[in-house]
Amino acid sequence: MADEPLVLGIETSCDETGVGIVRGTTLLADAVASSVNDHARFGGVVPEIASRAHLEAMVPTIQRALDTAGVKASDLDGIAVTAGPGLAGALLVGVSAAKAYAWALDKPLYGVNHLASHICVDQLEHGRLPSPTMALLVSGGHSSLLLSEDITSDVRPLGATIDDAAGEAFDKVARVLGLGFPGGPVVDRTAREGDRKAIAFPRGLTGPKDPEYDFSFSGLKTAVARWVEARRRAGEDVPIADVAASFQEAVTDVLTRKAVKACKDNGVDHLMIGGGVAANSRLREMAQQRCDRAGIRLRVPRPGLCTDNGAMVAALGAEMVWRDRAPSSFDLSADSSLPVTDVHVPAVHGDVHGQAYDALGGGGR
Repeated sequence: MADEPLVLGIETSCDETGVGIVRGTTLLADAVASSVNDHARFGGVVPEIASRAHLEAMVPTIQRALDTAGVKASDLDGIAVTAGPGLAGALLVGVSAAKAYAWALDKPLYGVNHLASHICVDQLEHGRLPSPTMALLVSGGHSSLLLSEDITSDVRPLGATIDDAAGEAFDKVARVLGLGFPGGPVVDRTAREGDRKAIAFPRGLTGPKDPEYDFSFSGLKTAVARWVEARRRAGEDVPIADVAASFQEAVTDVLTRKAVKACKDNGVDHLMIGGGVAANSRLREMAQQRCDRAGIRLRVPRPGLCTDNGAMVAALGAEMVWRDRAPSSFDLSADSSLPVTDVHVPAVHGDVHGQAYDALGGGGR
């Protein structure tokens, strides 16, 4: 193995087949095959369609990543894969592929956590994560505040969504406004033409007796829908750009307010924002403004690394290899509700993989 580990990462937790190759903290390839267009007519991700799309895309996407990186599969020092959380069927496709490649190539296998991977991907752009790191993860399935002392073993949840995640709320509001799917990018674009102060939409869980780090966007989503329905019943035009801008402002206000408070309360001077909603332009702008005022350094990966991708899985896998963490067993399975505290799934059932690998001296079969 070279001084910096060369790791391939596979991500299939939802509708993106992502394959990344990382050497240490340097990104060599980030290949993605998306099935988003197959889901658009349904207004959301259909698990069975996603799983079938992963099956079709897996081998060519891995080969494309290897070609882009200019490496051979035999050069790899490890294979990392998202073991959870996510859609069960979609996860199983990725885990099965990773196990097959790891077994055929005689490489260690690392089943890693999707959320921790979203944090670790920032190392590919801004260097190694400080300790501790406060992370705000916002996507279609998660809105979480996480405190990480060690990205390979110690991630502690401070707060999470109790209903709709931020990205899910974006999708539902986009549907109400007739803007299409996925909702995040189209609401962001539409909001740029609107007045973010036009409508005073509610800020969920921001009262003095509410959980200080948890999130709730279901009430906001409902408030938007009722406001739009009332206008339409009255025969009035709906100012779509103003609604989009006001809704987006409510979401980003709550997210950034709670994230900055968590940093202050826990004495952390860095905030990392990840997940698909981290690509939102207003969220980035407001977070930068509030972090600057609070003396907090903001770290946000470029938009392409915020959405689900294989690079983030490879980044965490490379960190696992670098720190000599135990590989996973070949009886690794997917866990759709894997808690973020389980950063990676180590060898189990008598260390099946570790014993076999050691018995072979790390060599061929």
